[in-house]
Amino acid sequence: MCGLAVARAEGGTATTDQSNASPTAADVEFFERKVRPLLVEHCYSCHSTAAKKLQAGLHLDSRAALLLGGDSGAAIVPGEVDASLLIESVRYESYEMPPKGKLADEDVATLERWVELGAPWPEETGAQVESTRATFDLQQRAAEHWAWQPLRASPPPPVQDQAWPLTDADRFILARLEQAGLTPAPDVDRATLLRRLCFDLLGLPPTSAQQSEFLLDSASTTQATERMVDQLLQSPHFGERWGRHWLDLVRYAESRGHEFDDESENAFQYRDYVIRALNADVPYDQFVREHIAGDLLPSPRLHPELGFNESILGTGFWFLGEWVHSPVDIRKDETDRFDNMIDVMSKTFLGVTVACARCHDHKFDAISTADYYALSGFLQSSDYRQVRFDSIEQDRKLARHLAELDTSYRQQTEQLLAEKLATLDAARPAPIDADLTNPALVMTYYADDEDYDCEFMQDGFVFGERPRRAGELTLGPDGQLQCVPHTAAIADPFWQGLQSTGQAAHSRSSLSPLPRSGRTLRTETFELTGGEVWCRVDGAGHVFACVDSHYLVAGPLHAETLRTIDPNQPWVKLDLSRYVGHRLHLQFTPDSATQLQVSAVLQNHTPEELAQGKRAVERFEQQQTDWAAQRQQRIEQIKADTPALAAEVDRLAAEWHAERLALQSSVAKTSRLAMAIIDSSGEDDHVLIRGSSANPGKREPRHFLTAVSGDQPMAIAGGSGRLELAQQINDPDNPLPSRVIVNRLWHHLMGRGLVPTTDDFGVLGQTPTHPELLDLLAQDFLDNGRSIKHSIRTIVLSRVYRMSGRIDPHAMQIDPNNDLWHYRPPRRLEGEAIRDALLAISGELDSTMFGEPIPIHLTSFMDGRGRPAESGPLTGDARRSIYIAVRRNFLSPFMLAFDTPTPFSTMGRRNSSNVPAQALILMNDPLVADLTQAWARQGMNAVPLRVDETESRSAVQRRIAWLYQSGLGRIPNARESEIAAEFIINQAEQRSMAVDSIELWQELAHALVNTKEFIFVR
Repeated sequence: MCGLAVARAEGGTATTDQSNASPTAADVEFFERKVRPLLVEHCYSCHSTAAKKLQAGLHLDSRAALLLGGDSGAAIVPGEVDASLLIESVRYESYEMPPKGKLADEDVATLERWVELGAPWPEETGAQVESTRATFDLQQRAAEHWAWQPLRASPPPPVQDQAWPLTDADRFILARLEQAGLTPAPDVDRATLLRRLCFDLLGLPPTSAQQSEFLLDSASTTQATERMVDQLLQSPHFGERWGRHWLDLVRYAESRGHEFDDESENAFQYRDYVIRALNADVPYDQFVREHIAGDLLPSPRLHPELGFNESILGTGFWFLGEWVHSPVDIRKDETDRFDNMIDVMSKTFLGVTVACARCHDHKFDAISTADYYALSGFLQSSDYRQVRFDSIEQDRKLARHLAELDTSYRQQTEQLLAEKLATLDAARPAPIDADLTNPALVMTYYADDEDYDCEFMQDGFVFGERPRRAGELTLGPDGQLQCVPHTAAIADPFWQGLQSTGQAAHSRSSLSPLPRSGRTLRTETFELTGGEVWCRVDGAGHVFACVDSHYLVAGPLHAETLRTIDPNQPWVKLDLSRYVGHRLHLQFTPDSATQLQVSAVLQNHTPEELAQGKRAVERFEQQQTDWAAQRQQRIEQIKADTPALAAEVDRLAAEWHAERLALQSSVAKTSRLAMAIIDSSGEDDHVLIRGSSANPGKREPRHFLTAVSGDQPMAIAGGSGRLELAQQINDPDNPLPSRVIVNRLWHHLMGRGLVPTTDDFGVLGQTPTHPELLDLLAQDFLDNGRSIKHSIRTIVLSRVYRMSGRIDPHAMQIDPNNDLWHYRPPRRLEGEAIRDALLAISGELDSTMFGEPIPIHLTSFMDGRGRPAESGPLTGDARRSIYIAVRRNFLSPFMLAFDTPTPFSTMGRRNSSNVPAQALILMNDPLVADLTQAWARQGMNAVPLRVDETESRSAVQRRIAWLYQSGLGRIPNARESEIAAEFIINQAEQRSMAVDSIELWQELAHALVNTKEFIFVR
């Protein structure tokens, strides 16, 4: 293939000679009579300088333009028909052009002949095609946009009103207000401030004890606020409140959506991890590191009491997205999943829209298509698993100890026997076999030779630290000394009895019932070139061909990827004809109480070579088995001939067996499961031309965003490189993560971020209203150990946080959008906070934390495929909303009405609508009715009424005051108290009810819930 064709195939721009090579008159005549009319009639409306809107950046009205090409590369390669994208397109092999219908066969043949002739074209005088593709200068874009610039530490500006600011943040706000001739709104009263703090930090209304403590505190408001904030930050409810904010970012859901809304197995473990991490104030760089590469940390963070691996749970966020159970185009499905993962990761941690560069360089930001596929490579090199997180660290230590123990006793025994086995060991079968030297045939071969040195990977420790060599000494089930019959990856009975608990029983996936977690051997990733894969095995279990990282095998479409291993059949065949050209790896899992050995994986190159390869494997294994049997016999003979040596060997074997048994007693047999990531074969991904999985281009080495770290390939020690990626994301010189997170905190506490577009710091996002303040908060965040609680405390102790929502008409004329923060607008509570507040004031709230989600309560209108078999309780077992199941196809109508986002991508800024459905739900929802009745009963018990008529009105007003205090965080004014008392007393008279009737008080409580004040924080 010529250089131009290579450039085209790799997605590059053609740079070879673009001269016309002096076409003959006949060739030019052929072009003018046959070719140009086709281009004019079928192409120029979309691909010429006269086109109203140029498509794909491609001109076809000059030869130079054809050679330059468009977004997908060169359109033609002169003389190379099959390498020319134009020909692929008119053949309908890649793109389908013209889109309205395929050209006649004779017209396609004409274009093929023209390219074959070298694409002759009349001489183009001074032809310099003017490409309409905008020049993409990544470095210039980065240099010109604020988000990529280093943090700048600006000193707080001087202000005239020295009494108002409490923090440096206040000075930045006040300075801008004073420049505009404005003054900040007055402070709120203590009751309002307390309600604001409790909802902002805990998502719950203040308790009566908190009200008494804060409102009656004789210290200054600043001192009282400091004490209350410190108390709230230590509450376990803090993690529940802020955990819900975080779950919005990572599109948290417990089902996969699409047709059957399949289970996202054990997703709730990630939710619980987030709550615990936020309560523990895990440094944000550690939090990020755990999300990106928590499985690779040399010293993972452990739960302080239970000792399980917390860090690995963070990686579950990668897999919270949608999955399709039977995608027809399995590679396209993978690229779509990767796209969502990159989108969520980049928006969540970096505040940039990297996914916009999937099909072309970002239209606005300093993000290239190369950046996108560099990040995709980290995912291509990783894989999904259900991890035994309770036991993984304990069993990892045991596995290391076991390997050291086995090595020590094996070496001691071998040393005793070495001299007498020397002659036999010198005759060990040579591993090289001429029939096994074809790399297209042998995918995995656990042989004794470096030519077949396979990367040894597994989920768990069952297969040991490496394959076992033929003749290697090991122990049998009863402690007898044995020789391994032939080289293979062999499951060790030491690990038998492992059990995993989790949600697999609720999943439709064919893989879920299998005991795979922590018990699976994985081959390297390879490209399937033949339709069949043959595995040399011994034992019982299952083999799964993971094609393009597809795991939701539910239904017949991909059922052939999973096969049972018959203990009586040494070869298991997988017919994978539909996946030729795809990348896959195999996973082998022994049955629970049986052993499994894997020695080779071959794929069907040609029938003859496959047959030769299988015979070669069998021949070599037989040679190894015969030799190992001879070695075993020789050892027995040596022991029989030399009793003293036999006694020493038996002593070592007995000690070896006893120490293994003692160590085995420490195995954590039972563990919970959680979704997590695991390293696979390290590889770079292909750039997909125009984002199409059917049109791969060159490979792009893995690296972080060029605008931050340059475009050189990342130095990766091994595996996926996600740990190195996490290090570059967390680099203090990367300004994005710290700016993004402190902006998110400001947004949740103040109602709008300093950058209003919380998930997009790019050109299409909004610029910061106070860039110096943003950098002040980001730098303070870095200087204080990247503590989220510290930054929250800094913001809520500021004066700007205390501002009321009182609007100055004059200020609104100068600052109509409140960009300068001259007042603090009221904010409507989220659906979760409204429901949790109802549970809290009713006395029904169950404060139990963590655990499996409470099934969603299904109304009669929530129907469709994948509908859960059983409806959850109306009250959600009175648990906080964060513990209610989030099913993509069956979301809570209550939550949806109050703008809880559908979990498809990052949502750092929820909508806040005001629609009739909200009022209708608060008026008619049976949960609201039940909880307001419970609230009313709480009031009746807290403030009992006397029978004495003269005391009834004042007693009624005392109970009314209790309802206001518990529900709205304040006492009613005189008019409110009078109106409510009139309602109770008059209704009692008109309906012949007792003033103490629960029905009347429930109606009043229900009316208070329907006020704006109940669902808004002032």
